[in-house]
Amino acid sequence: MRSYHVNSGAGIAGLTIKDHPDPRPGPGQVLVAVRAVSLSYRELMILRGDYVLPVKPDVVPVSDGAGEVVAVGPGVRTAKPGDRVTATLFPSWQDGPFGLQHLPQLGGSLDGLLTELALLDANALVPIPDHLSYEEAATLPCAAVTAWNALTGDGSGSPSGQTVVTQGSGGVSLFALQFAKALGARVIATTSSPAKAERLSALGADEIIDSRATPDWAAGVRELTSGQGAERVVDVVGDLGQSLRAVAIGGHVASVGFVSGQPPLLDPRAIFAAGAVVRGIAVGSRAQFLAMNQLIEAHRLRPVIDRVFPFDQAPDAYRHYASSSGETFGKIVITV
Repeated sequence: MRSYHVNSGAGIAGLTIKDHPDPRPGPGQVLVAVRAVSLSYRELMILRGDYVLPVKPDVVPVSDGAGEVVAVGPGVRTAKPGDRVTATLFPSWQDGPFGLQHLPQLGGSLDGLLTELALLDANALVPIPDHLSYEEAATLPCAAVTAWNALTGDGSGSPSGQTVVTQGSGGVSLFALQFAKALGARVIATTSSPAKAERLSALGADEIIDSRATPDWAAGVRELTSGQGAERVVDVVGDLGQSLRAVAIGGHVASVGFVSGQPPLLDPRAIFAAGAVVRGIAVGSRAQFLAMNQLIEAHRLRPVIDRVFPFDQAPDAYRHYASSSGETFGKIVITV
C-alpha cells in the first residue's frame, strides 16, 4: 500500500509518498480501505508547524476520511467487511466532556488517513449515512462535528427558534448553516462575496451581511434582530470582539479558532458587557458524531464540496487549499 508522510513544519514540499506492506488488524482493530479524505485547516497548521496538539515524526497526515472495512481483528463485533465507515478525530473520546486522556488524534499523534489502507480502533468507527458518497462522508469528522458541537454541545438544547450567525463559506460555517436550518433556527450569514451570498441563500441562509460593505457586521446583526443580538454566533475567524457585540445577552459564542495571523486581543470587559458564554470547541465526541448523523439522515443533508483531487495529486490539493482558502466554497476532497 501507499501512504503519504510528513513532519510538522515541513510544509507542502515535505509531503512524501512511501510504500508499505499491507497491515493486518490486531485485537480491537479494523483495516479500512480509504476511499476519500478531506482537508481541514488543522492540516495546514501541521504543515506550518503551529498546530497546538502533538504531531509525531513522519506522521501519515489528515484526520478526516471515509472508506470500506476490509478486515477485522480478534474480538471485533461492531464492524464487518463491507461496512462503509468514517472515524472520530479523537478515537478514544466516546462521550462526555473532553479531557487530556483523549488527546491522541488521527493525523497528529496517531497516523491519519491519507493512505490506501488504515488501521483504526473499532470503537472509533462511525457508520456513513446511506445517502452519502465516500467523498461526502469524508468531510464530516472535523468540520461537521465541530459545527454540530458549536450548535448543540453547550447543554442548552436545540437552537430551534433562535438566531444563529455564521461566518463565511468554509466547511464549519456551511455545516453550521445547514444544521441550524434543519434544527429550526434562523441564520444570518456573513460573507464578502456577492457570488457566495447567492449560494449561502440557496443553502438556506435567511439574511446575508456583506462584511466588505459592512465591516461592522455586528451592528448589522443587531439591526436584523431589532437590537437584541443573535442567540448563537459560530466564530471561525477569531473576531471575538465583534462576535460578543453581535450576541444576545445570555447567548453563546462558539470559538472555533482563528484563520490567519496574530489573533486580536480580547478586552475582558467585552465578555462582561455581552453577558454571554464564550466556549472553545474541540471538535466533538463519537456520541455527538452519531447524533449529528441522525440529523443528516433525517433531512437528507449533503455536504458542500468545492473541489476533488486524485490521490496522486494530494500535494496539489494542499496547495489549492492554502492558496485559495478565502475563495473556496465548501470542502477540498482527495479520492483514494
